[in-house]
Amino acid sequence: MESIKRISEIMRDSIAAKEKVLNDGAMLEKIALCVKMFVECYRNGGRVFFAGNGGSAADAQHLAGELVSKFFIEREGIPSEALNCNTSILTAIGNDYSYDRIFARQLEANGKKGDLFVGLSTSGNSKNIIAALESCRKIGIGSIGMTGGGGGNMAGMCDVLIDVPSKVTPRVQETHITIGHIVCEITEAELFGEKK
Repeated sequence: MESIKRISEIMRDSIAAKEKVLNDGAMLEKIALCVKMFVECYRNGGRVFFAGNGGSAADAQHLAGELVSKFFIEREGIPSEALNCNTSILTAIGNDYSYDRIFARQLEANGKKGDLFVGLSTSGNSKNIIAALESCRKIGIGSIGMTGGGGGNMAGMCDVLIDVPSKVTPRVQETHITIGHIVCEITEAELFGEKK
């Protein structure tokens, strides 16, 4: 069947994107640095903010949920928030300022020095993520960018850039969620001990 062939191709492409990350020592070191940033943020009383648009917004919510609820370990909730969830805040800022300010304004209102922001954008060019990264610099919030290959305009704007080596949006997002799961799992283990 033709659909079976296409399914197999898509699965292979998804695996290939992850294998490129697995075989890239520098990328693995950047993921390890992200874990260190998460752990230090939480040990110093900070919180992690996530944001994205479209599918990346769903990934932002997913990863915030892994921290607030739990990954593997019965533990206290870890303070985390996806900035793309509150429709009243989003529409107020969008209406009063612009859509480009929807995340930056929230960081300016609720973020503090020592917090951490994770901006997800497959292209690396989302204007509202870039504006949020600019606010991070002003406030002293650490920043991690998760993008597709090359990083787009976000390259050079983040403390750490995880630029998945693909320009195919679904493959980038699938790899983002894998990396995000890794960071959440190891962060939880570092803070609360290994799963029992």
